[in-house]
Amino acid sequence: MTDYIAGFCLISGAVLALCAAIGMARLPDLFSRMHAATKPQTLGLFLIMIGAALRIHTAAAAGMLLVAALLQLLTAPVSSHMVGRAAYRAGLVPAERLAVDELSIDLACGEGPSQDDD
Repeated sequence: MTDYIAGFCLISGAVLALCAAIGMARLPDLFSRMHAATKPQTLGLFLIMIGAALRIHTAAAAGMLLVAALLQLLTAPVSSHMVGRAAYRAGLVPAERLAVDELSIDLACGEGPSQDDD
């Protein structure tokens, strides 16, 4: 039974990773691509790691997979957020595409890091 669950997790994770790759290639703008790069890719990687942990059956390998999953969970959303923020500050985001624009208010009030700290 464990092999069937592991196989399901591996196949589901691979399908989600494929959907993320197709989304990165086909979606039209930066924010859509960032969504495709973080959401299904992260879940797909978790499913692949769960399937691998179920299939391997060793505590050391499962521990390493857990560490890799935690690092992925910490880095993917943060890097996506920073890319979106940098693109906004560089003027690459059209204002009509935004439903809510809280960053412009923060930048106008002078909150956040200064631009001339270099």
